[in-house]
Amino acid sequence: MSDHSGDRRPDSLRMRMHGRSPAVPGRIEKALNPRRAMARLFNYLKPFRLALGLVLLLVVAYTLLGLVGPYLMGVAIDRFIGSKDAAGLVRTALLMLGVYLANNAFQAAANWVMARISQRALKQLRRDLFEHLQTLSLSFFDTHPVGELMSRLTNDIDAINQAVSQNVTSLIASVLSMLGILIAMFVLNPWLALATLLVVPIMLWFTEFVAKYTRRGFRELQKQLGGLNGVMEEAISGQKVIKAFRQNHSVIAAFRAQNQAVFSAGVTANSYAMLLMPLTSVLGNFFVIVLAGLGGWLALQGLVSVGMIATFINYGQNFINPLRQLANMYNAIQAALAGAERVFDIIDTPPETPDEPDAAPLGRIAGHVRFEDVRFGYLPDVPVIKNMTLEARAGQTIALVGPTGAGKTTIINLLTRFYEIQSGRITIDGRDIRAVKKADLRRQLGLVLQDTFLFADTVMENIRFGRLDATDEECIRAAQIADADHFIRQLPEGYQTRLSERAGNLSQGQRQLLSIARAVLADPAILILDEATSSVDTRTEARIQKALLRLMQGRTSFVIAHRLSTIRDADNVVVINHGEIVEQGSHQDLLERRGFYHHLYLSQFKGQAI
Repeated sequence: MSDHSGDRRPDSLRMRMHGRSPAVPGRIEKALNPRRAMARLFNYLKPFRLALGLVLLLVVAYTLLGLVGPYLMGVAIDRFIGSKDAAGLVRTALLMLGVYLANNAFQAAANWVMARISQRALKQLRRDLFEHLQTLSLSFFDTHPVGELMSRLTNDIDAINQAVSQNVTSLIASVLSMLGILIAMFVLNPWLALATLLVVPIMLWFTEFVAKYTRRGFRELQKQLGGLNGVMEEAISGQKVIKAFRQNHSVIAAFRAQNQAVFSAGVTANSYAMLLMPLTSVLGNFFVIVLAGLGGWLALQGLVSVGMIATFINYGQNFINPLRQLANMYNAIQAALAGAERVFDIIDTPPETPDEPDAAPLGRIAGHVRFEDVRFGYLPDVPVIKNMTLEARAGQTIALVGPTGAGKTTIINLLTRFYEIQSGRITIDGRDIRAVKKADLRRQLGLVLQDTFLFADTVMENIRFGRLDATDEECIRAAQIADADHFIRQLPEGYQTRLSERAGNLSQGQRQLLSIARAVLADPAILILDEATSSVDTRTEARIQKALLRLMQGRTSFVIAHRLSTIRDADNVVVINHGEIVEQGSHQDLLERRGFYHHLYLSQFKGQAI
C-alpha cells in the first residue's frame, strides 16, 4: 500500500515534479527588467568599492592612452613625413610604441583585478542562492524540477560570470573611449566632429530596438535550458527504470523535443543579438565614408591637413570599435541579465514558514502525539486530510494503512512540519508544534523512508549524518544495533568505503540498514517508518525488521505499513481513506469487524504468513 499523496495534487504540479512544465496556451514571457537586475548585481560589487576604483583608474588610463595613438599618427604625417624628418618620425614611432605597450599593460591589470572582484562577488551570489534554497519549503521543490534548479545554480551563474568578469571593464572602456574620442574630435575640428555625431543616434536606435527582443529571447532560452537539464537529470538518474520498461526511445523523443525547444529559443535569441554586428559594420563603413568625403573637401579648401584627416579616420574607426564591442557584449549581457532575474526569482521566494517570534525550545520529550481536528490540502480548496483526530501515546506503535493516495504520507509531512496545517492543531506532550522551534522538533523525529537517500561519501560519514558530532565508535555502535556492521566490514574499505552517487554500489537492503543506523545514531523520541521494508525481499526484510524492532523500543513510532508483519504487532492500526480515519484498533479486532480493513486485508494481504 504505497502512499504517494502527491498523486492527489493537480496535474500541473505533478508534471513539474517530473521536470516538465505544463503547456500554457498563448503564454508570452515578460520582458526582462534590465535596470532592476543590473542594480541588484551591482549590490554584490559594492563591498569591493576600493578595488573597483582601482579598476576604473586603470580603465581611464588605458582609454586615454588609446586616444594618444591616433593623435601621434596625425602629428607624424603632418610634421615629419612631409618634411622627411626621419629622426622625428623614429621618435614619434617609439613614443607610439610605448603608448600602446602601456595601454596593453594597464588593460591587462584592469582585467586581472576585475576577474578577482567578479569571482568573489559571484561566490557570494552562489552562496546566497544555495543557502536560500536550504530555507525553502518542500512545496517549492514540488513545483520546481531538479534540473531547473541546477540550471540556475550552474548555467545562470555562469552567464553572469561571463558578463561580469569579462565584459564589465570592456563596457566601461568602450563608453569612456567613445566619450574621449568625441571630446578629442571637437577639440581638433568641430565640423568633422559634428559629422561623426550623425551616425550615433541611428546606431543607438538600432541597438535599443534589437536589445528589446534580445532580452526576451535570452530569457526564454534560459528557461528552456532549465527544462532540458530536467529531462537529462531524470534520464540519467532513472536509467534502471528506463531500461526495465524499454523506454529508451520515449526518453530520446522527450529529449529531442526539449532540445528542439532550446534550439529554437537559441536561434531566436542569438539571431537578434547577431543583428547588431552587421548593422554596426555598415554604419562604421558609412562613418568612414562621411569623414573621408567631408575631410577631403575641407582639405581641398585648405581648412584641415592630411594628418588631421588621418587622425579623424583613425578616431572614427576607434569610435566604431567600442560600438562593435558593445554589440558583441549584448549576447553575454542579455544572457546574464536573464540569468540574474531567474536567480533573484529564487532568492526572492519566501522561505519556509519561519518559527513564531516566541517559539520555545523543545527539550527531551516523552512522545505523546495528538492530532486534533486537523485539516490540510496541498491546494487550499482540495483537502487531503479532513478534520482528523488521532492520538499516539508515548511508546506506542501506530500503523497507518489505507489505499494509495489516502493521505498516510501527508500525516507524516504534517507532523514534521514539512507542510503547515490549515486548521486544527498537532501537539507533542501537549505542546502545539507550531509553538516550538522547528529545528528542535525535527531533532526529536527520526525518519526511515522507503526511498533511502545516501550521499556520495564514506559509509561512516553517511551514518554520522544522523548526528554530526558523533564519534566513530558511536557510529559503529549504531551500525551494530541496525544489524549493518557485518556487511559494512565486508566492503572493500569497511566503514571508509566511499559510496557512489545514490549509493548505487549497495543493495536496496544494505542502503536501508544504513538509514536505520543513521536513525539509531540520531536517537529520536518519535520514529517514522515510511514503507521502510516494501522494496526488499522477504529474507532481507527479516533483517531490517529485526533492526527496526530494536530501534522502535521505547519510542513512539508511526509506521506506514506495507506488509502484514509490521501491522500485526502495532498497538493501534489506523485505517485511512480519502483523508479520513474510517477505522482503528488492533489488527485482530479490525479483522473481526469485517469492515474496510478486513476488505483491504483480503485484497492485499491474504496469503501472507503471519
